[in-house]
Amino acid sequence: MSIESHTSSKEILGWHWFLDFRQCQSIPSKASELEAVMVHAAKLARATVVQRCFHEFSPHGLTGVLVIAESHFAVHTWPEHRAVCVDIFSCTASLDIEAATVYLKETLGCTDAHVRMEERRAY
Repeated sequence: MSIESHTSSKEILGWHWFLDFRQCQSIPSKASELEAVMVHAAKLARATVVQRCFHEFSPHGLTGVLVIAESHFAVHTWPEHRAVCVDIFSCTASLDIEAATVYLKETLGCTDAHVRMEERRAY
């Protein structure tokens, strides 16, 4: 899996990655399990976690946010669709998003992953 590298520009406020995982075989069913997975992904990306909030929905599905010193990681699960979406925003290009992405894809048991990145700019 390859994620395009970025050069800094004073116009760029940050980078926003959209990770769409499909056909996931190992989606956590408890908020605490998903939190552990996301914290490990953030650490692999070399992000600094400063706050966490995770929630379980009824009858199923989880959502969570990690506030990181560099911005945030957010995750939403749809076990009934075997889908997980992760958003990562960072105001620094130094995070290792590829390491986090590879780990998440493997841990969630996903056979289909789509990753895209958008530069967020001051206009």
